[in-house]
Amino acid sequence: MLAMQQSNSSGISASLPLSNHTTMAQDPKVEAIVAKNTTRPTSNPTAAGLSMTLGIFFNVVALIILIKAYNRFRRRSKATFLLFASSLVATDLAGHVIPGAMVLSRYSASTETAAGQASSFQDNSTDEDASCLFLGGCMVFFGLCPLFMGCAMAAERCMGITRPLLHARLVTTARTKMALILIWLLALCVALLPFIRLGDYTSQYPGTWCFIRVMEGTEATDLAFMILFSGLAVSSLALAFVFNTISGITLVRARLKRSCSQRYSARSHDTEMVVQLVGIMVTSSICWSPLLIFGLISATRSYTNSPFSDKDTYKRLMVTGVRMATCNQILDPWVYILLRRAILRKIYRITKKQASFKGSTLRRWDLSSFQNSEKNNVILKSLK
Repeated sequence: MLAMQQSNSSGISASLPLSNHTTMAQDPKVEAIVAKNTTRPTSNPTAAGLSMTLGIFFNVVALIILIKAYNRFRRRSKATFLLFASSLVATDLAGHVIPGAMVLSRYSASTETAAGQASSFQDNSTDEDASCLFLGGCMVFFGLCPLFMGCAMAAERCMGITRPLLHARLVTTARTKMALILIWLLALCVALLPFIRLGDYTSQYPGTWCFIRVMEGTEATDLAFMILFSGLAVSSLALAFVFNTISGITLVRARLKRSCSQRYSARSHDTEMVVQLVGIMVTSSICWSPLLIFGLISATRSYTNSPFSDKDTYKRLMVTGVRMATCNQILDPWVYILLRRAILRKIYRITKKQASFKGSTLRRWDLSSFQNSEKNNVILKSLK
């Protein structure tokens, strides 16, 4: 391919008049434009390496905690939730290792100064290598899987809270594993659409990651693919919100009507799981919204040939969006680690102690100030 490009460029330059070619080569403005278009921005791999390391460490810690909890609650209703949560953390871990290694390799490739290699990594190039296609597919696959799993976990808990008998009859470990396999297959089918020419993956600014073509040369299939990706992601978040809302309202009503400690103990497990699901949902919504919004806006503008007010700004917004989406895989394990019942109890006790300490301090201050005022009144009366 590189040889073909060189032969084509030499043929075109040979067909041009010598005077025009000489003028273009000597024009400093033209040289500056060419240098700007062919020079790839330099990037610092430190941030990507740090993010990858933190993500791997946090996900491994959360996975160990989940495996221990799953072995402890294997025969209880919480086992299904723990199986979903373990699969979510394992998927996030793979989503850090596989794309992270490829991003670091592209960072290292960006340090090469050869002109031919630099031009092959330009943003939104038409001919992408296999590594870019694989990286783009990983971005879509590992982006949809956590959102699908969060929605499935919310639906499972909603059924377990509102219809416990139906949940006990329908939800089993085998069916849960089958649901996980279907989720992975659905995300994989969506990620493989560009391989059958339904959309395309392309290198994104600054050339160290690949995603759906949204900035330049966007076609109808690219726009449809971006709409499909965004629609599935938003639908998963919306359904999770509905299921968590129903579960939360049911738990509040049950707490108000509880009559025995055993029932309350069972409900406390449900409360813990719903709190964790709400945390996962909020984290996913905050982390994924920028990439979905900026990507959809960019794809629409590019397809309709609408002029970008500042294309560089849109490129930087896309980079910000993908960095926030990567943070979701780092924060998901922390949501489970920090929102466990044992941690919440410790936080509640510390907060209660602080509140009681402040209350006792205020009471002592009020008592001392009252006594001082009484002494002052006695002294004033004696002076009179």
